[in-house]
Amino acid sequence: MPTNWIISANPEMYDHSSSFEHHSYIDWRQKANFKPDDVVFIYTTRPISSIQYKCIVTKIDLAYPNLRDDKEYWRNLDEYYKSINGKFMRLNLVEQVYRPHLSLEVLLQNGLNGSPQGPVKINSQLFEYLEANFSDNLQYEIFPELISQSSTDFEGVKRQVTVNKYERSSIARKKCVDHHGYNCSVCDINFVNIYGELGKDFIHVHHLIPIHLVGKGYKVDYKKDLIPVCPNCHAMLHRKIGGIEPTIGELRKLLNRT
Repeated sequence: MPTNWIISANPEMYDHSSSFEHHSYIDWRQKANFKPDDVVFIYTTRPISSIQYKCIVTKIDLAYPNLRDDKEYWRNLDEYYKSINGKFMRLNLVEQVYRPHLSLEVLLQNGLNGSPQGPVKINSQLFEYLEANFSDNLQYEIFPELISQSSTDFEGVKRQVTVNKYERSSIARKKCVDHHGYNCSVCDINFVNIYGELGKDFIHVHHLIPIHLVGKGYKVDYKKDLIPVCPNCHAMLHRKIGGIEPTIGELRKLLNRT
């Protein structure tokens, strides 16, 4: 029977988010008796202090040079060269999220015994909580019509992802708004100015590159490829005139015309 684990990850040492986004798996140092099909939740340490990734162990006892070359994701190359010794396991990404329900403070109230430092087996209470709350339906809850669109191959990985994967991803959304802020890029609305505290941190994100132009070598740039938009403008950006979705500039012109 598969075992459920928590391991920790330091975001100041390695860019786990981009590594998972670009390749869908990471070859991770094997520091416990992991087995294929084990479920591994990854806790991201300070300043995030939250569980962000759910993975499945697909391979164990891997060794250099039979590892994916991930040098570009290490923030400190000295640590990279130290990391290539020993045994590794392959963690295939199931889901990645950024949700307050999975913060350390909340997890400590739901079965976690302390801040994760190394591989820890998950007790039944915590596992039930994680399974019930580990979803990335942030925008599905408020914009479900986007989910029904067609799918395409991404990054050469043999799995299907929806057209609006980045628009629905809570991690992609956070990276986008951390850079651009919460004002709509089309109409400039900020929901805090209208609804006060109720509108805090509310905004959609829009993926600027048409999906048919995304090739297998594509890697999302959260600063250039994603922008914040309000739900109304987001809906209009996904409507088509003559079979073509409007650009941000075209939608701004339509808005200014009214």
